[in-house]
Amino acid sequence: MKEIELKLLLEPKAIPSLKRRLGAAAGEGRPAKTRQLTTIYLDTGEGALAAAGIALRLRREGRSWTQTVKAGRSMRAGLSETRELNNPAPGGRVDLAAIPDEAMRNMVEEAAAGLPLAPVYETVVKRTTWLIEAGGAEIEVALDRGEVRAGQSAETLDELELELLSGPPSALFALARQMMPTGPLRFSTMNKAARGQRLAAGQAAVPAPEPRFASAVATGGGLSAEAAGREILAECFLQIAENAAAIAATDDPEGPHQLRVGLRRLRSGLQLLRPAFGGPRHTALEAEARWLASEAGRLRDLDVALDDLVRPAAGFAPGETGFQPLAGELARRSEEERRRLRKTLTGARTTAFLFDLSEYVALRGWLDPADHGQTERLAMPFATLAAEALIRADRKARKRAAAAKGGIANLEIEQRHDLRKALKALRYMIEFALPLWPAKRVKPLVKALKSLQTLFGSLNDAAMAEALFLAENAPCASDPAASRAAGRLIGAANAAAEHDWAAAQIRWQDFAAVPRPWA
Repeated sequence: MKEIELKLLLEPKAIPSLKRRLGAAAGEGRPAKTRQLTTIYLDTGEGALAAAGIALRLRREGRSWTQTVKAGRSMRAGLSETRELNNPAPGGRVDLAAIPDEAMRNMVEEAAAGLPLAPVYETVVKRTTWLIEAGGAEIEVALDRGEVRAGQSAETLDELELELLSGPPSALFALARQMMPTGPLRFSTMNKAARGQRLAAGQAAVPAPEPRFASAVATGGGLSAEAAGREILAECFLQIAENAAAIAATDDPEGPHQLRVGLRRLRSGLQLLRPAFGGPRHTALEAEARWLASEAGRLRDLDVALDDLVRPAAGFAPGETGFQPLAGELARRSEEERRRLRKTLTGARTTAFLFDLSEYVALRGWLDPADHGQTERLAMPFATLAAEALIRADRKARKRAAAAKGGIANLEIEQRHDLRKALKALRYMIEFALPLWPAKRVKPLVKALKSLQTLFGSLNDAAMAEALFLAENAPCASDPAASRAAGRLIGAANAAAEHDWAAAQIRWQDFAAVPRPWA
């Protein structure tokens, strides 16, 4: 039996309204059912089953015990698929010989290797379930409230599970949107077994949200354009969703920064994949990513102004009294902007975007039955698709560098910014395609590109400083000392930008001369 589920972690304050929506969706003829479940997970002393990706459990409901084996779990963009087999377990005793499928039974016995099996952790939850028919599907929705326990440690768990009993998987997302029209939205990317393993190992069963940096994507090994593209988009989804949760839970300035990075990586990935994927949903995701990056950008700019410009300058110029009120006003605006961004991230538009991106990745939302040539494009080697996309992106960057008469040395400020954005998109595309080439072929290019982009950072800081401190509502505009300090910051930022721009012209020549591994 294959189990297809969409799981979400919940905040306790969101549960009462969620239960009302679930009751209305189920209808009067299908009341909710609540029962107490105690589930004991077993393994060898060395954790052999967990190492093999197997979860073996005994579950007690009332006086009845059920033995369950789960294996072959895959997780993509919040949607999980797992093979599950159940059989009665009289007296709550484990019996591997009772596993009803021979292949699964052999797999468990081979992993256990005859070693004793003992309880490692358990979950004790009150489960309320609703049976809902929606979108041509039958879905069991389970609300679990309880604890994960291992030894003397215990952690609470509030989780919503939507399990597809029959019908199209898209109905899971349609129902989830209906039940969770607003956030905060936190996809549950670990099952209860994984959470129990963490707790038994002395870690938090439910890790606190924290900023998430980009991870490498496995796009090598001769993958097709579709297979590699799905991995790219799944990684972007995780970075975006987890940083949205981190911003809701912490004041760490890295959260808004990594959210913007994730959204830019997503746009670069969608751009890279457009020839094979394309379509209206593809375009809509690009537009929403651009919008959300702009929303997060305001907080990021304030954080940079405060932490990278004002506070360091105050340390170098202690006699300038204007820095203190300027820092105070920026901190106040930053906190105000953080509250606004949190409201945006838990609002209907962001919630819909996260569900749309999850569904697009998990259910291959790019497929267009009317596009008879798409199958061939999706099946092409990713190496071919990536090379063609990188040629275009590289050509675009070179075009931006040559936008002014006389070349890069004569670019105006806006043209420099255009070049900076083109290089950023090129870098993300190269990172997605890194496994396609030997490190010695691509490392010099990445090194030259990163070096060049570092110099462009001061260009962006100078533009941000001018936009912030010369605006009509500039911070502390009526304070002469603060205005003087702001003027010093603008001057210093522009001087640094001009200095770095001179170096960037030289490094551009170095970067342009590095052989391209896709050529």
